[in-house]
Amino acid sequence: METTSTPTHCPYCALQCGMNLSPTPEGGVEVTERVDFPVNRGALCGKGRTAPAVLSSRVRLTSPLVRSRGTLVPATWDEALDRIAGELGAIRAEHGPDALGVFGGGGLTNEKAYTLGKFARVVLGTSQIDYNGRFCMSSAAAGGIKAFGLDRGLPFPLEDIPKTGCVILVGSNLAETMPPALRFFSELRENGGTLIVVDPRRTRTAEQADLHLMPRPGTDLALALGLLHLVVAEGRVDEEYVRERTSGWEEARAAAMAHWPEHVERITGVSVPQLREAVRMFCEPEAAMVLTARGPEQQSKGTDTVGAWINLCLATGRAGRPLSGYGCLTGQGNGQGGREHGQKADQLPGYRKLDDPAARRHVAEVWGVDPDSLPGPGRSAYELLDALGTDIRSLLLMASNPVVSAPRAAHIEERLKSLDFLAVCDVVLSETAALADVVLPVTQWAEETGTMTSLEGRVLLRRRAITPPAGVRSDLEVLHELAARLGVEKGFPTDPEEVFEELRRASAGGPADYSGITYRRLVEENGVFWPCPAPAPEEAGAVGGAGAVGGAVTGAAVDDGGGDDGEDTGFDVIPEDPTRDEAGPAQPGAVLPANVHPGTPRLFLDRFATDDGRARFAPVSHRPAAEEPDEEYPVFLTTGRVVAQYQSGAQTRRVDELNAAAPGPFVELHPRLAARLGAAEGDPLAVVSRRGRAVAPARITTGIRPDTVFMPFHWPGEGRANTLTNPALDPTSRMPEFKVCAVRVEIAGA
Repeated sequence: METTSTPTHCPYCALQCGMNLSPTPEGGVEVTERVDFPVNRGALCGKGRTAPAVLSSRVRLTSPLVRSRGTLVPATWDEALDRIAGELGAIRAEHGPDALGVFGGGGLTNEKAYTLGKFARVVLGTSQIDYNGRFCMSSAAAGGIKAFGLDRGLPFPLEDIPKTGCVILVGSNLAETMPPALRFFSELRENGGTLIVVDPRRTRTAEQADLHLMPRPGTDLALALGLLHLVVAEGRVDEEYVRERTSGWEEARAAAMAHWPEHVERITGVSVPQLREAVRMFCEPEAAMVLTARGPEQQSKGTDTVGAWINLCLATGRAGRPLSGYGCLTGQGNGQGGREHGQKADQLPGYRKLDDPAARRHVAEVWGVDPDSLPGPGRSAYELLDALGTDIRSLLLMASNPVVSAPRAAHIEERLKSLDFLAVCDVVLSETAALADVVLPVTQWAEETGTMTSLEGRVLLRRRAITPPAGVRSDLEVLHELAARLGVEKGFPTDPEEVFEELRRASAGGPADYSGITYRRLVEENGVFWPCPAPAPEEAGAVGGAGAVGGAVTGAAVDDGGGDDGEDTGFDVIPEDPTRDEAGPAQPGAVLPANVHPGTPRLFLDRFATDDGRARFAPVSHRPAAEEPDEEYPVFLTTGRVVAQYQSGAQTRRVDELNAAAPGPFVELHPRLAARLGAAEGDPLAVVSRRGRAVAPARITTGIRPDTVFMPFHWPGEGRANTLTNPALDPTSRMPEFKVCAVRVEIAGA
């Protein structure tokens, strides 16, 4: 039996933890420790450790399915592909290309996301493409672009967190959503730093905090503005930094001054002494960070909320400096890379804008098409799903399960059922796939090679460790075959490295420039941070500078006063490790050939990615959530995840060990609310919103606000939390308001 292990990465969240896959005597693989990857150093959560369970033919699809007389039945690949191509072609001929919808996923590799976007625009000619990453960090992306000119989840590596002085963590329960990351915050506190957690629940993460702020759901914007008001009132503004590196301060300052502490206390429920203590903890150290996640971002004012937290960083000089900054904790495995390369409604590869003529010319040249043939921007994710069955008559869906994950999910389920034709590519028969006319079984993480981009902006190589079952094909093969059947014979290779080479050319010169990254480098260097431009011909023999590429301003390392490598290149280069086996992988930061860009672990140290190099303040003011409690619906609902399940649960709900730990949905509520209802632990509770009703057992805890209930969103059926959630959209990011809506709670059947 072959005993060599394959180094790769976890298939779940955006940490992309390193792991080794080793063969088992039964012909499968098991996860073993991989200590060389710096993010997790071998540690894994239960989801990562049990990931091979989903590779089993017992739980996954191994044959195409085609609907016949109302039932999905096994079919050959040719039958299934012919059916999809025939239906798409007929609908396009009758109704036009925009009658064809495409919906992707934040778990697709960069190669697959890139190819899916190209397929939609070149083969189908449709503008109607978006992906479920819109539901992840689109508000943080919009806020980051407004402020800094560039969006990357974290503009610094995770390893910087323990070295800063204070972190404000807003709306993240990373102890359950990405447990291996918690060690960075534990090390922060061990080093004398402090952690402030903002969350309406006392989560496992909040239990680790030096200060826990519990705002009323939907008031994170007011909270951030109140903290900035105190920064101004207490004379803590870094005036020199504001003057030299920012613009728009006076407008933002005026907006913040309208949010005095007592006013913010009334809005948020966070006391004035706590507000003052948070400001003291954040401002006293030399360096500090703000990190946001879905809590403040999944709101109808998420972009403004992110802008307010960025304002706090800018006013105190905590951005674009070593060990300081604003960052977003991306959720999905490739939520970052998935939107950088073209499956988002308004973007082309390299994070280029679809309505930019220069961007269209560049990408069209790489693709060998006329720029005028590329469609314009289409609908955002929820708007696309909401339009199904109207002017969008068919949908090709990859790696997403909106029946469980979309807001107002019962409505979206009905829209999917109203389509003329639905084709789904997935690993398992998800709740959405079960509605399809054709289901194609595709390869999984351990059965294919491809790149992912982590929440740090680190491009990584996941490597094939095992052969997929007979009857299963890759998404790249699916798109190749469909393109050929629809009249495009070339331009859709099935080899992921060939696709990545094209992606490099398409991204060159864009904000997310991957042109200097190769598969070989990803292996040798344990990942490369973008932007990483290829050197121009005239730069051969000189280190790529730390300047701007498409406005993306770099700064490769913190200048810690360490050793001098000679010529001032703009980068601190770590001397090559003399103990490294020459045949083995290079150490991160090892000396590179002189004409190779080292990648960009840390952004904005020299300038921001705006036209003038200055960060922009956001002049924002608090406004209520789209739906506030009233007499009929008097309680807030907020939603989230539990440690043993992931996203819509399509994969993790098929793992026995994970189901034993988290077997089903629940309603978390405070004892005072439970007493008013007459509810006991485990009683079935009905949670009712203006959109529907969900039923799950009560879980009573003092770790939640009395005016709020919480439900995890991993399950379908009567406990589906997203039956209740509000699709009210942020006007900029088009993010739905998952995190706050008004509900009433009743004892089911009473």
